[in-house]
Amino acid sequence: MEEYINHILGIEAEPLMQTLTWWQMSVRAIVVFFASLLIIRLGNQRVFGNHSIFDIALGIIYGSVMSRAITGNAPFWPTLIAALVLVLLHRGLATLAYHSSGTISNLIKGQPIMLIKDGEMQKKALQKYSITENDLLEAMRIKGGVTDVKSVETACLERSGAISIVPKNTQNT
Repeated sequence: MEEYINHILGIEAEPLMQTLTWWQMSVRAIVVFFASLLIIRLGNQRVFGNHSIFDIALGIIYGSVMSRAITGNAPFWPTLIAALVLVLLHRGLATLAYHSSGTISNLIKGQPIMLIKDGEMQKKALQKYSITENDLLEAMRIKGGVTDVKSVETACLERSGAISIVPKNTQNT
């Protein structure tokens, strides 16, 4: 049975010295797809739903590792185990960030950057993160429905890379 599975998956004694057939790669793709689903479920489902740099880094590395399992550029089973280790590492670091105070959490996941504070652009922050005034004005129009910087309470460059806008309260209370 093991020889049959190894033949179908194209696993030979020296996997890097072989050429996979189209159907072996196809079977590998199916196995890797379902293994990926299982591994992500074991990790944390928000990995690919929340796009912080922390999450994007895992997505890029994970995709690269899993593609090697499909194409036969790395041994099949060790590659799947390496992908599992990456996802579990991500989950462990996310848990650590959740339970830790600011410094560790900010190191792992980053922190929001103030771009407008009390209606004043924070020019140094804009320059540091290469955000032009036009980028900020666009975000204000799209997300905050405002066109004047003075009418914005705060604008932040969020950990995900999105710009959030909080308009000033204009109601008389």
